Amino acid sequence: MKLPGHDAIARQAGEHLVTHRVVLPRKVVDRPIRQVLKRLIMALVVLVATAMVVYADHDGYHDNADGAVDLLDAFYYATVTLSTTGYGDITPVSDGARLANIFVITPLRVLFLIILVGTTLEVLTERTREEWRLNRWRSTLRDHTVVIGFGTKGRSAIRTVCATGLKKEQVVVVDPSSKVIDAANAEGYAGVIGDATRSDVLKRAEVHRARQIIVAPQRDDTSVLVTLTARQLNRSAKIVAAVREEENVPLLKQSGADAVITSSGAAGRLLGLSVLSPAAGMVMEDLIQQGSGLDLVERPVVRAEVGRKPRETDDLVVSVIRGHRVLGYDDPSVGTLQLTDRLITIVRATPAIQVTPDTRPLRDE
Repeated sequence: MKLPGHDAIARQAGEHLVTHRVVLPRKVVDRPIRQVLKRLIMALVVLVATAMVVYADHDGYHDNADGAVDLLDAFYYATVTLSTTGYGDITPVSDGARLANIFVITPLRVLFLIILVGTTLEVLTERTREEWRLNRWRSTLRDHTVVIGFGTKGRSAIRTVCATGLKKEQVVVVDPSSKVIDAANAEGYAGVIGDATRSDVLKRAEVHRARQIIVAPQRDDTSVLVTLTARQLNRSAKIVAAVREEENVPLLKQSGADAVITSSGAAGRLLGLSVLSPAAGMVMEDLIQQGSGLDLVERPVVRAEVGRKPRETDDLVVSVIRGHRVLGYDDPSVGTLQLTDRLITIVRATPAIQVTPDTRPLRDE
């Protein structure tokens, strides 16, 4: 067992006492310069519209300088009015002009100010909108998938799950690095920045309402602590964990993991298989790459298959899951299929794409 002592674990936890927060994927917006230009154009449109309203009823206005209001005076009046400067040298004197100021000029003034200070208002309301998005996200998040660690293992695992139909909105990534969470956001996943060994961080990821949890940090001791904490918060979720050393597998299972994958051991076995048979290595690589070529799929037995033997089904059956036992297709105890059984089959995910060894040239011996 290669785990540090309690003092080392405490030091590691102390090093990760950083502020944890939830980060949701942001919507794509225009560049700042483009936004400013749009606001300036809208402001000019409002200015011109106001000047035209004033000029159309110029007889209802009085200019203290010469008494008459021309087109230039109309633009001048629109400018000082919309900017709330209001020198008072040009004033509406007729009833029509005053009504126009009440029902037309004043709304345009408000619109003009909103456009000019829109960026400031957006900054001031950003926190409120983000809080509203966060609360709405939390209230709608149910039966989701939590990924602890978004490195090579975590990223590959969640891409495989998403290839089977899981929506990105149903994925939450937890990682102590803000750069990693930014990368997860760029791919459309919500993220929580923080140490996943702490229960308050996992609660922010709504682990207690998750359906499945993928534990894929860089260290085996972290996997143990995360699995223990996650299982304590959620007794019913399916927890799959990754470790580097095979001797840590029993400890992960005792901690509450439903399945434990040894990353180094699995890679070594695949390497050995590829040495013995490159074609077999290609097939195995194809099977574990979900969404293309051949896929391993678990599905229930349909009524039409009840009473048949595994080899009599339309799909290529590899194993039969009966209760808590996983039986080989040729196991005598399987007999015939039952309605409560589940099958692990090999199916072709993309009929139009052939990725089996017969299309990939092997090296000549």
